[in-house]
Amino acid sequence: MNLCLGLVFLFYLEPWLLNQASNEILIGASFDNLFASEINRGLPNYLKAMYSFHGLCMAIIGLLIIVYVQVTKMGTVLARNSILSVLLFVLTGAIYILYNFIPSSLFKIIIILQIILWSMSVFSSTLIEE
Repeated sequence: MNLCLGLVFLFYLEPWLLNQASNEILIGASFDNLFASEINRGLPNYLKAMYSFHGLCMAIIGLLIIVYVQVTKMGTVLARNSILSVLLFVLTGAIYILYNFIPSSLFKIIIILQIILWSMSVFSSTLIEE
């Protein structure tokens, strides 16, 4: 999921519009007003760079998770607990940011899906016999 969302942020022409309503509430102005001001003429390029960097980081994290799972095959308790602990830390941080800074975001749906997937992974890992 992170890999896909990261690629969307990386290649979408105006990624700040994916969550436009929440972003405009957070900054207290519309993008049209922001971009209309002469002083902000470079703002779209800056936003594109920031969202691209964020998308690249998300895509890399997604790829690292895929490679880790592929290499370890989650065959040991240490491998399972390590990746699940890191993912719990990442999910907790994402939930904190989402609910404290952009509570009206549509990304809540993605976080809920990630929580469900993480919970299924935790449950499934308890069923694996050594």
